[in-house]
Amino acid sequence: MGIRRINYEKCVKCGNCVKICPEDVLRIDEDTKRPYIKYLHDCQSCFICELNCPKEAIFVSPFRERRQVLPW
Repeated sequence: MGIRRINYEKCVKCGNCVKICPEDVLRIDEDTKRPYIKYLHDCQSCFICELNCPKEAIFVSPFRERRQVLPW
């Protein structure tokens, strides 16, 4: 479900993905200045980060996992 990976070989550290994400899923690592997936389960698979990445370094899965509904 949602964002699956960031290809750091293609990533140019522009930060567009972090700025544009409406669910605040991505963050910038202070040491490497690269984006990373902080809140994977908040991702709604909107593809905004993937579409706005200038180097196509982000892959978002179009498939949503189905979670089992528990009684509690």
